[in-house]
Amino acid sequence: MRISVASDHRGFQIKEQICDLLRMRGHEVDDAGTCGPESVDYPDFAAIVAKKISNGSADRGILICGTGIGMAIAANKFKGVRAAPCTDEVTAEVSRRHNDLNVLCLSADLISPRTVERMIETWVNTEFEGGRHSRRLEKIRDLEDQNYGPQ
Repeated sequence: MRISVASDHRGFQIKEQICDLLRMRGHEVDDAGTCGPESVDYPDFAAIVAKKISNGSADRGILICGTGIGMAIAANKFKGVRAAPCTDEVTAEVSRRHNDLNVLCLSADLISPRTVERMIETWVNTEFEGGRHSRRLEKIRDLEDQNYGPQ
C-alpha cells in the first residue's frame, strides 16, 4: 500500500516512528514532512497528503498534529478525502469498516506511542465493509459533487 505521512512540529517524532513501522510492514511510505521540530503550520502538510489522496498518487494518508483535529479539518477540504481524528483501536477500526477512512489523523499529545502503533496496525489491516455503508459514502460523494463539481 502507498501511504503518505505528514505532521506538524508537534507530531514530528511520532511521524518518524510511524514511517519506520510502515516500512517494516512492507508499505511504500511517502514522508511528506515536516523534517524537524521547528514550528510549522499544519494546514500546509495536511494539503500535501490530501492532494495525493485526492489525485490517487497515494492509497491512504496519516497526519499527526497536537490533537489530530486541525489536520482533519484541513485535509477534508480536498475532494475524495475522508479524514478523521481517531483516538483508539476501536475508532480506527470503525473508521475503516464503516467510513472507508482514507486519512487517519492522530494526536501527538494525547495518545501514547504504543497506542498509536496498535491503531495504525488496526487501521491499515481493516477493510471497508461495504453494504449499507457504501450507500452512505455515495451520499457523501454526491455532497462533494454538489459543492465542488464532479471529479
